[in-house]
Amino acid sequence: MELVGRRYDTYEAVSITIKEDKISSIELLPDSEAAGLPFIGPSMFDLQINGHGGIWFNKPGLTVEEVCQVLEKHYQYGITRLCPTLITSSFEDYVSGFSAIREACEEYPWVDQMVPGCHLEGPYISPIQGPRGAHPLDQVRAADWDEFSRLQELSGNRIRLITLAPEVDNAIPFIKKAVASGVVVSIGHTAAEPEQIIEAVDAGARLSTHLGNGAHGTLRRHPNYIWEQLGEPRLMASIITDGHHLPASVVRTIIKTKGLENTIITCDASGLAGLPPGIYDEGSVKMEVLEDGPIVIAGQRQLLAGSGLETDSCVTTAIDMAGITLQEALDMAGLNPARLLGFEQIRLEVGSRADLILFHYDGPGSRFNLQTTLSCGTVKYGTLLVNS
Repeated sequence: MELVGRRYDTYEAVSITIKEDKISSIELLPDSEAAGLPFIGPSMFDLQINGHGGIWFNKPGLTVEEVCQVLEKHYQYGITRLCPTLITSSFEDYVSGFSAIREACEEYPWVDQMVPGCHLEGPYISPIQGPRGAHPLDQVRAADWDEFSRLQELSGNRIRLITLAPEVDNAIPFIKKAVASGVVVSIGHTAAEPEQIIEAVDAGARLSTHLGNGAHGTLRRHPNYIWEQLGEPRLMASIITDGHHLPASVVRTIIKTKGLENTIITCDASGLAGLPPGIYDEGSVKMEVLEDGPIVIAGQRQLLAGSGLETDSCVTTAIDMAGITLQEALDMAGLNPARLLGFEQIRLEVGSRADLILFHYDGPGSRFNLQTTLSCGTVKYGTLLVNS
């Protein structure tokens, strides 16, 4: 298979040959052939996707068919790898969710390729309104290694990332055990004091989950748990750049402080992503999809409940908000999460797995017009005129 387009990093016209599931060659073409060609770049890898179209990965009674339905939708956004994210829930709902995901991975090779790992966001988080976000209060609890170990076994050892609050009971010994077992620990939905943040990092925490969100509406100016995580060089940071979760000044500050290699773009897509405006009853929490896009706890606009936009939109919005390049934004949505979790980093180079996107993009202020998504060299979305 041969692809022709412009590299997302250098804008050079290239011909890329794919054999089986790998890039086998990349040849430069004359600059005169670049006009009108789509960009070619690595596909995206989002480490925080909660669901889509009314299906949550922590949905009671989740089925294999529903897992596949949610995953397949994400090819249209240029995503070929993601971490199904299960938010704070009952143990029974976790059993249902992780079992369905495991069965889907074992039954369908394409699912196994798309799900390198799962993200457990909660239930070991702050019970305080604001830091708790949209997570149900009645399921928040202390860190429990025995419970987590049972879930890890049920998942087929697929839980590769966990978000917790350092101040909850048993958090520090839990972090040490998780890190020793190969799980990446992230700090999030926390009201921790600065010294508790430091203790968690000393124990092995490596990431801040959607830094700047899952927080009080009003904080003392300093010290506080956002400043402490922002200034901690051992922590990477994920940010939701959908244009609703963070203002541009905060996005710029986090990227400048953490650096391009230590910032991760996530969409944190809600299970309500893709649904029309309205109020939805999600168990003990009522959520609302607003007319202008945000998803919130019903009846107000401040407490967000995940995003209604996907990673491709977050990439172009990050470019607009922070003044970064196309390459920098796409790498924050692909290379960086893969590196954090220890998975293959997809690159435009010979030998790399052929997870690629072809898209048109007119520069700042515009959005991707995604033409094609390939996973392991197979077209998963769109069409492709190729020489095979």
